[in-house]
Amino acid sequence: MDKAALDTDSFRLRNFVDSLVQSDELEIVEEPIALADLAARHDSNPKAVLFRNAGPDGEEIIANLMASRSRLARSFGVAEDELLHTVLDRLATDQDVVEIGAADAPVQEVVWTGEDADFLRLPIPFQHDLDGGPYLSATLDITVNPQTGLTNIGCRRMMITGRHEAGVDVTAPSDLRAIYEGSVARGERLPVSFVLGAHPSVHLAGSMRIPGDETQLAAKLRGASLPVVKCVTNDIRVPADAEIILEGYLDERGYVQDEGPFGEFMGYYGLMKQNPVFHLTAITMRRDALFQTSTISGPQLRRTDSGQLGAVRTETVVWRALQSAIREPIAVYASTVNNVRLSMRPRVPGEARNAIACLFGCLANVKNVYVVDDDIDIFDDQMMDWAMATRYQPDRDLIVEGGFRVVPIDPSLHGEKVGAKVGFDLTIATNRKGSMEFTVSGPPAIAEGQRFDSVLAALQDGPKFYRDLMVATGTRDARDVIPELEALRSGGRLGRGSDGEFQLKD
Repeated sequence: MDKAALDTDSFRLRNFVDSLVQSDELEIVEEPIALADLAARHDSNPKAVLFRNAGPDGEEIIANLMASRSRLARSFGVAEDELLHTVLDRLATDQDVVEIGAADAPVQEVVWTGEDADFLRLPIPFQHDLDGGPYLSATLDITVNPQTGLTNIGCRRMMITGRHEAGVDVTAPSDLRAIYEGSVARGERLPVSFVLGAHPSVHLAGSMRIPGDETQLAAKLRGASLPVVKCVTNDIRVPADAEIILEGYLDERGYVQDEGPFGEFMGYYGLMKQNPVFHLTAITMRRDALFQTSTISGPQLRRTDSGQLGAVRTETVVWRALQSAIREPIAVYASTVNNVRLSMRPRVPGEARNAIACLFGCLANVKNVYVVDDDIDIFDDQMMDWAMATRYQPDRDLIVEGGFRVVPIDPSLHGEKVGAKVGFDLTIATNRKGSMEFTVSGPPAIAEGQRFDSVLAALQDGPKFYRDLMVATGTRDARDVIPELEALRSGGRLGRGSDGEFQLKD
């Protein structure tokens, strides 16, 4: 591949933001605004918000960019209903990761090292009322596993505690935690670089846990080659088309620094924890770098970056797991709080429960599972309510199991390490399918074309529903059938089948 011709522009964050300017997806704030006031403007906002004059230095900051399904889909160049299968298709298609030199890497147009590498040179917002300090909330951590040589990418916030230090939450089970604890056991620092300002596809890569090198995962998700560049003060390769890179290391002392509280992705505050210390060694960036901040918490999780990214990640993991668990999954939907709906075509008794068991085990985040037949639109709340009301009995179709690995910051756990999950089997039992009581009613379908001269002749051909008698006699007026039925009934010749079809008595 010609490295000189490698595209470092198409997947730039700023260019994606610019593509939203003429849409109704972006709110632009031109007036000066304090950094502490940003969150009140973008929290629960249905739009992305571009601040053009933020903080005392009049910085440009993009917030809430990935906090809608439509914007995520737009970043992939597809419609909302095509997003999941676009992600799945891209995961199945290899793309190149190509290293380029510093001179060709836009993210190294500006380089600060030593004392110049100062967190306070960045426009860091104060995001939630009781946060333990200002946070970088849109950062992606990149590390190399020294045991395997594979690169790992994660979504992880940073609490700024000094000009050159930050707390990084590594307490939850993750690849970074395993890699870091191995380094601590060996008494070694762990080099880490954080990406600040990246295309949504890189954020989605950071949210996933798929075996392999995750720079290759990021390339797959963008559907194009990923240019990377070696960092200035460590050997990590980072996206060359990012906005800002924060280079440094987690020190070898382990979990030694207070970090938090912070408004977490479950909508509530996460408690203060002991976490590792990140030491900043370099900041590199584009000359016109666009600072990015994410919406994480609060009651409107459907309008958070973390919620929307988490939903796509959940759908991806769930769909891949279902391929080997059941025969015919039809569609899957994950809400931004990771409740999962599945439509499927059950072929044998118990298959819906197999699906529920699969979803319980495939991802810690999945807590409530709803399984319906393929005639239910899982994206329609009214149809889901209808299925719950008419196809489900709590003493028969509710599956509750405990002892699962779950999301540790779920406050309903009351401090427990494991939790319960619940599945709702809203499918029609296989031995009841096709019965009259589960036949969905709808407007009459009256085909054209008379086949019989009379109702009597039609019934001599076999039992028929009222609609079939209308079709058979070529009428589109239901009143026309009544006189003949009345005569047959008066003569003792008219009977009814168990489902209401008309028939002649023997």
